[in-house]
Amino acid sequence: GPQKRSNSTPETPRPKRAPSSRSPYRLFSPGSFSPSVAPSQKYSSRAGRGEVVASFGAVQGPAWSGRGGCAVKLFGCPEQNLTKPYKFMFQKALDVREALAGRVEELGEVLRRHHGLDGFTSTALPAQEPVTVLGQIGCDGNGKLNAKSVLLVGDREHSGGAQVPLDLSELPEYSLFPGQV
Repeated sequence: GPQKRSNSTPETPRPKRAPSSRSPYRLFSPGSFSPSVAPSQKYSSRAGRGEVVASFGAVQGPAWSGRGGCAVKLFGCPEQNLTKPYKFMFQKALDVREALAGRVEELGEVLRRHHGLDGFTSTALPAQEPVTVLGQIGCDGNGKLNAKSVLLVGDREHSGGAQVPLDLSELPEYSLFPGQV
């Protein structure tokens, strides 16, 4: 005879798949792969246990160097650099945005002094003569840059973050990446 369908509501949803005793999902559950709690021999016999590979905050004035004469130099004032450990990737999005905007402003000031520029103008204001603007390269599409998807996202101080599409069709060659100042 015809089978009865059970009524389901948002409060009492009907399971989409009824569990069976012969389910292959039970065979491949995490419990079936890790029946014991003791660590494996490979883990307990590893070399360099407890060795400090990198540390933060233990040395005043880091003096790291690499092969070939490369050296790490802290950018900015020492007071503005990190002074205590923090949990990576646990920052609030607004704090990250504020830090990145500050770095764009600092880099813009360095570029202005290095190239002897008068100042920056807003990306939002139309101009007939050549102007100098400060901003970052952005993308209007799905994150893949091409000649038709490149934007210039102006800085907050001069442009308020206004976005302007860039026309790269007349350039013989270019090299850009998202976030480039």
